[in-house]
Amino acid sequence: MDFPDLQDVLEQIADEVGAMPGRGRSADYIPALAGVDPHRFGMAFADVDGRVHGVGEWQVPFSAQSITKVFTLALVLAQDGAVLWESVGREPSGNPFNSLVQLEYENGIPRNPFINAGALVVTDRLQSLTGDASEDLLAFLRAESGNPDLGFDLEVAASETAHGDRNAALAHFMASYGNIRHPVPTLLDHYFRQCSIEMSCADLALATGFLARHGLLADGSRLLSRSEAKQINAVMMTCGTYDAAGDFAYRVGLPGKSGVGGGIVAVVPGRGTLCVWSPGLDERGNSVAGVAALDRFTTLTGLSVF
Repeated sequence: MDFPDLQDVLEQIADEVGAMPGRGRSADYIPALAGVDPHRFGMAFADVDGRVHGVGEWQVPFSAQSITKVFTLALVLAQDGAVLWESVGREPSGNPFNSLVQLEYENGIPRNPFINAGALVVTDRLQSLTGDASEDLLAFLRAESGNPDLGFDLEVAASETAHGDRNAALAHFMASYGNIRHPVPTLLDHYFRQCSIEMSCADLALATGFLARHGLLADGSRLLSRSEAKQINAVMMTCGTYDAAGDFAYRVGLPGKSGVGGGIVAVVPGRGTLCVWSPGLDERGNSVAGVAALDRFTTLTGLSVF
């Protein structure tokens, strides 16, 4: 598909999404996100050479939230290899992303790196490897997106800190099993800043490009082996949209990762990456319009892993 055709597809999707009657509700459990209009919409596609097309508010920054878990996972795998999988699993959770019950059954080992408990383990490991997990992540995202102005939204980070009792409980519980190595307040500070990073659809589509390029960064250097890139894409497919991963795979057919800021990134291996943003969420924390838009994209283009 050439770019004029792709632009037409994106514009058609935007028109269809604009006519959707039900768009969900913004993440009201994070006060700093509760007031964002759930009807906002942007979508971007970045090919493996870094060319970007977009529609709607595709250049408007929003809170990336759990989408950032993809990048911390990649940075840890790049430096630490398969050792990480001794501390976090690779299986779908089947439970809410902040469940405590599952952790107790599984002796403090999170089911996968994309639920909150698993992401805390990954961030804790990145802190050990770099000494400053959130700043290391931000530097990576600035480099891969080509946007040096990316930064933390400290209001969002403070809002999450003030309402972060469940995440603190997860971290303390895992620490009791020896699966968290840094002081919990230090870990939570990095985790909440990580989630607060503001990026646009264009920024996120470009930053995720290394997964479409089988581990190669934007400058052509290698971050991950082909096998490691495949592993991240596989975990995104099975775990990237919490306990709705099966439905997402059924409808969209691409590895994807959502965030409660309303964003979703999706990877077309060998071709490019997508990011869609619409803040209205369903009951599982995924963007209603975002899933619908990606569903239409793979239907209209035939770009799917299946």
